[in-house]
Amino acid sequence: MTAEGWHFFDDHQVPAIAAPKRFTFPFHYVPHPLAVAAARQLTDEVEQHSEWADELNQGKMLGVLVARDSDGRMGFLAAFSGLLAGTNHLPGFVPPIYDLLDPDGEFKHTEAAISHINAQIDSLEADPTLAVLQQRLADARRQADEAVAAHRAVMTNAKAERDTRRHQGHLTESDEKLLERQSQHLRAELRRIKQRHAAAIMDAESQLATARQPIDHLRRQRRSMSEALQERIFSLFVVRNARGQQANLLQIFNDYNGTLPPSGAGECCAPKLLQQAFTCGLQPLCMAEFWYGKSPEGQVRHHGHYYPACRSKCLPILSFMLQGLDVDPNPLASPAPDSPMTEVYDDPWLTVVVKPAGLLSVPGKLLDDSALKRFGQAHSEATGPMVVHRLDQETSGLLLFAKDKETHKALQGLWTTRAISKHYVAVLDREVEHDAGIISLPLRPDVDDRPRQMVDYDHGREAVTRYRVLERSAGRTRVDMEPLTGRTHQLRVHAAHPQGLNAPIVGDMLYGTASVRLMLHAERLTFTHPVTGRVIDLVAKAPF
Repeated sequence: MTAEGWHFFDDHQVPAIAAPKRFTFPFHYVPHPLAVAAARQLTDEVEQHSEWADELNQGKMLGVLVARDSDGRMGFLAAFSGLLAGTNHLPGFVPPIYDLLDPDGEFKHTEAAISHINAQIDSLEADPTLAVLQQRLADARRQADEAVAAHRAVMTNAKAERDTRRHQGHLTESDEKLLERQSQHLRAELRRIKQRHAAAIMDAESQLATARQPIDHLRRQRRSMSEALQERIFSLFVVRNARGQQANLLQIFNDYNGTLPPSGAGECCAPKLLQQAFTCGLQPLCMAEFWYGKSPEGQVRHHGHYYPACRSKCLPILSFMLQGLDVDPNPLASPAPDSPMTEVYDDPWLTVVVKPAGLLSVPGKLLDDSALKRFGQAHSEATGPMVVHRLDQETSGLLLFAKDKETHKALQGLWTTRAISKHYVAVLDREVEHDAGIISLPLRPDVDDRPRQMVDYDHGREAVTRYRVLERSAGRTRVDMEPLTGRTHQLRVHAAHPQGLNAPIVGDMLYGTASVRLMLHAERLTFTHPVTGRVIDLVAKAPF
């Protein structure tokens, strides 16, 4: 029996490609040639369905899992994230882990009950009596503000008159007492005005609250039903792993980090692909997820580019599902390449090193080796805070360390006031149009997929980059990039985002396509020495 979503390769030469020794580590990978061939074939197949074209062109994550069936024949499974054409089931794609759209399922039945409650709430909120009571409360608050403001104006004028009389002099003791009594009377009257209007407001609030009690009851009922439904549904998302074990999403997330699953958990490509492979007895070989269509608002997704699985929804699930498979090691948890960290400047107050790509700036959760640790081992005289700034693990180049608390504070001040000039060299994966310019795109973390960053004009922090093209060649562009602010992944997002250069940095796993390395290097660092006053201008040429 053929597994739902199973495809044999159209190109009969593809199965001759050597299979990988281990399965794909889904959070950091270079797609295997077999996965690339499967993605290419899937793209050709979906483009034959004109009825899907509009939705796909708006942007959709697709995925493939290359495997062998029980007869040893090679093929691949295909999946889409979420829904496509309003359904969980489409020919050529794997089924959902749990079908939320099943008309006879718990989700649809409870959803119908919640929809009935929504209709009741809408009907009650449309009652004209409610609008009258809301207006009465608004009027009471407005009248209170007006009355208080009018009386404060009277008090201000009266005080001005008292001040004038006092300034003119010749006040008797009786006159002074009269002025003081006038002031006390006005203050007491202000309290009485506030009290009268507070009572009116309280009465209006009470009437409105009484009228809203049925609505508030229905809303509490709706919330309770929604929370119970969410937990129930996640208990029905039961996934398998390569050891033959099963667990639902509530168990998995509770065991992983003690939280409830986020909305949409279990509906991404990777879990759906692995579930079908294990259910149908297929032998997984490799996997890849790729984006089809336009980039979503604020995020960076390029048509045809491969992306790692999301972390907030998929990391706990895949950590369970991959148990029993021989999986590639996490390259970010592997020891840094045996490349020396060289010093290019050193004095009694600070040191500048050239960090190799693959080395963390500071120790991480998975790796202890870092530029900071190596610096500390080489400079036992250094005390206090040493880290002035950081480079991404995959970025190479100039990194500045302080040797004492005072120097660190001074260098941090230079960094905050943008008195330190930094120039990076990057190779972009296409030729950019303009020779130079400034990119200003505010950034914030993508809370659903850390450590990715996204553009957000409402809540993002200012991020500004100046760039200059150095060379264009063979469809790529070599650029000088000067960050005028220091946001996480700033250069990588500004290069890749459609409103930036629309050209990801070569080798950028998060915002472009993985390669041998991230082609980003901190090449030049210029600043005034906080102790000697000398201008320090250092250059370390990019190794690519």
